[in-house]
Amino acid sequence: MSDGPPVRDTQRAKVYAAEVFVRTLFDRAAERGSGDVDFFGTRLTLPPEARFGSVAAVQRYVDDVLSLPSVRDRWPDGGPLGVRARRGVTAAHYEKLGETGVIAVPDQRSGDWAMRELVVLHEIAHHLSDARPPHGPHFVATMGALAEIVMGPELGYVLRVVFAKEGVR
Repeated sequence: MSDGPPVRDTQRAKVYAAEVFVRTLFDRAAERGSGDVDFFGTRLTLPPEARFGSVAAVQRYVDDVLSLPSVRDRWPDGGPLGVRARRGVTAAHYEKLGETGVIAVPDQRSGDWAMRELVVLHEIAHHLSDARPPHGPHFVATMGALAEIVMGPELGYVLRVVFAKEGVR
């Protein structure tokens, strides 16, 4: 994140609640063995969501996402982004070390919730937006656009609706 005085992150809980809802939608679709869902009266097919078995796999995914021409064109100043293991299992996070961003993800068995595409995209969105506050409107727009580019328009639509439902701007 940018240097400077702290800025109150008033949307953080709402963004997290919206993303938990979306991850649950994906989990339930996976349990049924079909991406087809009835989403607030609209029938759509969710894209498959990648799951990762190691920090190295997350790093390969991050490198692949950042090398997509549409991502490079939209965020030309993205810069390098590393991935490291995190000891705690209750959170993933993004940090900036000089000019390099770093995503920290739990790699233990109980940290499986974080070893999934939606969580990793959230952290990549922090890197690309470098927003203040961290979960403010600029971050939300970046997350929605990134998810749509990488996973497809259905996910972009789902995120916009769920963010609006949660009162996220």
